[in-house]
Amino acid sequence: MRTSLRLNNDVSVDRLLEIAALAESVGFDQLWVSHDLFLRSAPVLMGVLARATNRIQLGIGVLNPYSLHPAEIAMVAATMQEASRGRFLLGLAQGAEEFLGWAGIDHPSPLARTREAVHAIRTLLQGGRPADATGVGAGWRAEAYLRTGAAPTPIYLGGMGPRMLELAGELGDGALPLLFPPEHFSAAAASVAAGVKRAGRELASIDLAACIWCSIDADAQRARQALAVKLAYYGASFSPVLLRRVGLTPDDFRPIQAAMSAGHVERAMAMVTPAMLRLGIAGDVDELVARCWDLMEAGATHLSFGPPLGPDVVESVRLIGTQALPRLKTRRLEVT
Repeated sequence: MRTSLRLNNDVSVDRLLEIAALAESVGFDQLWVSHDLFLRSAPVLMGVLARATNRIQLGIGVLNPYSLHPAEIAMVAATMQEASRGRFLLGLAQGAEEFLGWAGIDHPSPLARTREAVHAIRTLLQGGRPADATGVGAGWRAEAYLRTGAAPTPIYLGGMGPRMLELAGELGDGALPLLFPPEHFSAAAASVAAGVKRAGRELASIDLAACIWCSIDADAQRARQALAVKLAYYGASFSPVLLRRVGLTPDDFRPIQAAMSAGHVERAMAMVTPAMLRLGIAGDVDELVARCWDLMEAGATHLSFGPPLGPDVVESVRLIGTQALPRLKTRRLEVT
């Protein structure tokens, strides 16, 4: 079983270095950092991590082809492969329309735009010229190629909806489906498998990560409060398709997000319902192990643990790495 840790780019550089060292020491296989707008720059953070770690694979999860041109995304990936000595993973997705809108960035044809970006970026990283390739869209000239040479990089596609996950199965080296709730894994895996079949590929060629949000602490109530804050900030941008599965809609989150935007954090947290909390996993180690066990029973071979992780992120990563992972890797379900 493969395991990964996902962090938001709101973490300070010093704290990120501390968490990365811990993640590497307790045996996580991958460390992903998000690139949400108006927070810290994930490419800069990755550059710092590349020389501060030795074994763990490093990924940006995710860049999008609207706020960053595919040529620049390829430059980031190629440079990171050099800096990390071949440990870099590129996460790519359509981007959240709501957050892009904050910057006045239009978001037309996300599926087609992502498909073209994958083809262009992969062509560049393989040492080719998009002008000579198919499926990359118009506008590329013969002068567009990486002067630094080829730097093959695994491309993981992130998504929540079925069509983007099918595209991940069709084109991606990996898939990063955000599972809200975690029990959505079977449906997400089916979408990825449909894309794999359409492309005539083998499902085993895709690293399909079960990407969950979790908040773990010895104090279960403190863990739930930390997840409530994250749901208050991001909930309105979740896929309506996924939310419908648990009887929710983005509109249920808009008053909460408005309270967050106005600086009323406590009020926003109080508006997060138990049903909303079930979109992630919040509680102690036993709760995490039990629900991850269900994911493994459903076929998950890569468990990816994402923010908020807990009220004290370092302690939460320590709990997951030293207590949860050994039980999951040896398939021990017993409650302590």
